[in-house]
Amino acid sequence: MKEITLEELAAFMKEQGFVYPGSEIYGGLANSFDFGPLGVELKNNVKKAWWEKFVKQSRYNVGLDSSILMNKEVWVATGHITSFNDPLIDCKKCKSRYRADKLIEDFTNGEITGDGMSNDDLVKYLYDHKVVCPNCGALDYTDIRKFNLMFKTHQGVLEDNKNEVYLRPETAQGIFVNFKNIQRTTRKKVPFGVGQVGKSFRNEITPGNFIFRVREFEQMELEFFCKPGTEIEWFQYWRKYCFDFLLSLGVKEDKLRYRDHDPEELAFYSNATTDIEFKFPWGFGELWGIASRTDYDLKAHQTHSGEALDYLDPTDNSKYIPYVVEPSVGVERVLLTVMFSAYDEEELTKADGSKDVRTVLHLHPVLAPYKVAILPLIKKNHADKALELFDLYSKYFTCVYDETANIGKRYRRQDAIGTPYAICVDDETLANNTVTVRNRDTMEQVTMSVDEVIPYIQEKLVF
Repeated sequence: MKEITLEELAAFMKEQGFVYPGSEIYGGLANSFDFGPLGVELKNNVKKAWWEKFVKQSRYNVGLDSSILMNKEVWVATGHITSFNDPLIDCKKCKSRYRADKLIEDFTNGEITGDGMSNDDLVKYLYDHKVVCPNCGALDYTDIRKFNLMFKTHQGVLEDNKNEVYLRPETAQGIFVNFKNIQRTTRKKVPFGVGQVGKSFRNEITPGNFIFRVREFEQMELEFFCKPGTEIEWFQYWRKYCFDFLLSLGVKEDKLRYRDHDPEELAFYSNATTDIEFKFPWGFGELWGIASRTDYDLKAHQTHSGEALDYLDPTDNSKYIPYVVEPSVGVERVLLTVMFSAYDEEELTKADGSKDVRTVLHLHPVLAPYKVAILPLIKKNHADKALELFDLYSKYFTCVYDETANIGKRYRRQDAIGTPYAICVDDETLANNTVTVRNRDTMEQVTMSVDEVIPYIQEKLVF
């Protein structure tokens, strides 16, 4: 497999219609991106795959879609308004602005993240290890200042403190404040989980690495409620479940690793946290966080709201506030990981002995933006039948129709965007209702009847 750089992948994704710079005709907006025709299909498929495995196929879990705007008191209760901060530091020489912990993480290629370090410890590490400014090379920083990551706005006509609201920085709190409603209406017994996919917003100081760290992003989060004393067992369960899910999507195992948080870097409310990291071109980066959050969230909301959020366990009549295990992952990070795992440039030998290079995305068929390409061999002879088949197959799969250039170039075009199956419509189709189906990965071609195509491809769209 070819190792592609981040810059090369970003250019490829723009060229093919996966991701565009946001507001490009106006000079862009820093760290904003739009997902093009292929990107929105891939992104939706990532979310569908997660929902399938974590909600639909789980005997434990149900789903939720909560509001982006929430009562300000939600964020008071959780401490986000007072403590959801990043350690902001500036280079005195060139005035570049950084997160102190990210400087350390980049300097150590992800081996040290800065989690759990005090401001003094962060500054001491920078100077002791001579972590210079990436922009100018100076080693002269300001003191660390705390910077709140939440986007603030106002609801209603007047822009005063009473009308302040925040764009949610995470989807999790929508689950916690609905715990009572969900448990009552679903009659779920602990253990059970609530999954949610949705937008979150964080005013990051130093976003970067393309879509890896952005200010507007989507999360796929599960809050799994369990009985105190069983949380570590469930933590281990979901830790493995998440890793196996990534493998099922085709993510390369040799580029994945667990990074267990040391006790001193655990958040005060956590008794176990693991990051699943992927080796990106810039080093290992956090892909998925799995945290055992104890009863912190529900207890905080119970205390602040005055609403009882405890649970009466029918198995032993005990009453307790459930503990929570939270696997949380960003959609864009999974998408980027999948692209790095799928991209390849294969060297082929032609019939005359000359060499050729084929760009191909080995995406899992479940994730591929288009499942099937419908290609008339000769436009004037076969286009009508090909369009008829497009109308038929598009009821079952996401299809694309292409009639430009010769058939070989069209096959390569589909290889490059990850379409797993290409159907060639030719004279045999008109004569006996058969088509040639080409496999993206093997380039093998098989002939089958028009009706056989649907079950043939449907059985490939599972994982």
